[in-house]
Amino acid sequence: MRRFMVAATATGALLLGMPAPAQAERPPGWTSADRTLTWTSPRVVAPGDAAVEFWSGDRLLGRAEEAPDLRTFVLRGSAPRATGDLQVHRGGRRIDAATSRVLPQPADRAPAEPPILPPNAVDPGVEGPYETMTGEYSLPGVALPGYAAPVEIQAVVVGPRGAPGRRPLAMFLHGRRWTCFVGDDRDALRLRWPCPAGSEPVPSYRGYLQAQRLLASQGYVTVSISANGVNGQDRADADGGAQARSSLIRTHLARWADWAGAGRAGAPAIVRAVPRADLSKVFLMGHSRGGEGAARAALDSLEPPAAAQDGPVRWTIRGMLLIGPTAFGQNPQPDVPSVTILPGCDGDVFNLQGQMYVDAARGAGSGHALHSALYMVGANHGYFNTESTPGQAVAPAWDDFVSDEPDPVCTPEFAPTRLTPGQQQTAGATYIAAAARLFVTGDDRVRPLLDGSGVRAPSAGPARVVAHAIGGNRTPVIIPGPALTVQGGRLCDQVAAEPEHACLHPSSPYEDSPHFMPFRTPEPGRYAVALNGPATATLRPARAMPVAGYRALTMRLMVPPNAPATSFDVMVTDDRGRRTELGTATITGLPGSASTVSRWAQEVRLPLPAKVRTVARLDLTPHGDRPAWLIDAWGWNPGSPAPRPAALDRVDLGDLTVKADDSGVYGLPVRVRGPRPAEVRLFLRDLSTGLTTSWTTAVGPATTRIDVPVPTAATEGGDRSFDVAAKAVRNAVVGDYQGSLQLLDPPGAGNAP
Repeated sequence: MRRFMVAATATGALLLGMPAPAQAERPPGWTSADRTLTWTSPRVVAPGDAAVEFWSGDRLLGRAEEAPDLRTFVLRGSAPRATGDLQVHRGGRRIDAATSRVLPQPADRAPAEPPILPPNAVDPGVEGPYETMTGEYSLPGVALPGYAAPVEIQAVVVGPRGAPGRRPLAMFLHGRRWTCFVGDDRDALRLRWPCPAGSEPVPSYRGYLQAQRLLASQGYVTVSISANGVNGQDRADADGGAQARSSLIRTHLARWADWAGAGRAGAPAIVRAVPRADLSKVFLMGHSRGGEGAARAALDSLEPPAAAQDGPVRWTIRGMLLIGPTAFGQNPQPDVPSVTILPGCDGDVFNLQGQMYVDAARGAGSGHALHSALYMVGANHGYFNTESTPGQAVAPAWDDFVSDEPDPVCTPEFAPTRLTPGQQQTAGATYIAAAARLFVTGDDRVRPLLDGSGVRAPSAGPARVVAHAIGGNRTPVIIPGPALTVQGGRLCDQVAAEPEHACLHPSSPYEDSPHFMPFRTPEPGRYAVALNGPATATLRPARAMPVAGYRALTMRLMVPPNAPATSFDVMVTDDRGRRTELGTATITGLPGSASTVSRWAQEVRLPLPAKVRTVARLDLTPHGDRPAWLIDAWGWNPGSPAPRPAALDRVDLGDLTVKADDSGVYGLPVRVRGPRPAEVRLFLRDLSTGLTTSWTTAVGPATTRIDVPVPTAATEGGDRSFDVAAKAVRNAVVGDYQGSLQLLDPPGAGNAP
């Protein structure tokens, strides 16, 4: 667990070495002193899962730490040089003032609901044969590194009555919101732990009972755990509390492993009342920051941290479903299957950064694990949990989606696409059950609901859910990158240093597509193909890609929100020059407004004739001149192969404080555990200038330090602070992805250490 190292992101002028703009007079609410910048809101800012960030115009200054009063936010570290046009953002949306975000969309089209898809043959939302029983346990708290107060070990259990044998275990983890309340008094809400005298803990862990009961009726033992102790103490964690939530999940799993074996006699009453859990079949559901915690628990279970930290792994996580998750680290475990729900009216994690659990898993690991994203039109962030839903929650709750004017997509009782809380909760439970059924029991009949096959679950009611996926029974055909030759289109940078190379020209500090969510800015190595219709785009991979035996060519294509039906003629050419027309693929833009992020790729699939054994060239001819983007293309087959995890190195960054020297290269501590050479990309940010540089470096089992080159100019003028971050490139996963470098002025060179 690490504390926030705040920094300014290099963009535009800083990357070109131009001077930072002069400091402007700060607007009301802003103060600075002792190398800190503080914003005080005139009203309570409800705690959310997305990080609160300070910006100066279009430059990120850093992530702010929130105070327990929910009104004060502090950016600590080197004082930024430019503080004009100060702004506060969370999840890509400005929260300190009204915004004027403009959606590029056809002026003559109102948002329309996606078409109703045909029903899937099997509906996972139908209750199973078992009656259910419910109870809770509360045990002494656990000490987690860096936290002053113990974190509660509390949960609600719902299990099947009379189910034979050991049963799969499904564990739920809620997101981050206020931890303490006093009746209906909104001003008494607090984000601290333990709760002050006279207040009560918010029972967020009780918010998924509908989904728990559904799974229990189908034979699962379910447990939803409380994380108020993390929520109330994670405000300064560099990873947003992901490691702490992982530790909490794995602490509960360790207890369940005991209770399933020799320790059953000492288990809580509800645990003894339900069937024994099968710890070889564990399914995780995480919501918001709980989603990132669940993903980190999957990583920590396959590539464990130091054994002394959380003990041995005595379980197998078969898969997970994440709802509106944060993805601060963008380092998923690529060999644990996942489904990510992206709420179309998310007012908290507004930029839908959870898309990275799909996109950042591409090309990592064995490639056999299915990673799916579900865009749920009309769902907000919080209503999947009844304890975040007005009229159902015991503590004050309200809609996280807000808009100054009635929104045509998301305003309740105004927008036909907006789901009611009950509809949203039922749809969420249905797709949780679908993911559990596929990943834990291996029932391939529910896969079409998750992999972009274009069907719906009748139990999800009116919810429009659009899916795409990577992995599973796919083989790569077009993965945009420098080795791809593009004619009639443009290879573009997803997170660009220069606007002319960008896939999208941003109209706000974040790009308007979840696919282009930055880890750091700029971020080399991430590409898409911009299609400049109506010209035919010709794409040639570096070598002919084998597709023999695959039934279809499947593509993730993206068009603007509210775009009318957009068609593409698709043709492939094999390594012998034989051309085959596959047909026409058509997609319609998702419903969007100025308050949504709806530029999201949809999966289109065309039959691949048996005679096509390789693809040396792909031609896409748009009908019309509307913009479009290709994220990737694959050969596809039905079925769900076993994930077969690859042997990956785990990389954890450390911290270094050292006197500056003439070499300009410093050995940052790193821990690497794994069997083979790997590669990671490192990002170095100078906290005082905002300059960000990045490079790739090789690591291996013997690596204990990584050389970090620092420009000579960055070591002049006193002590300097740098943020170092890592992202996996090849044969690796990254646990502690953020480290720090502190350079102290040597004696006689300025400021003495």
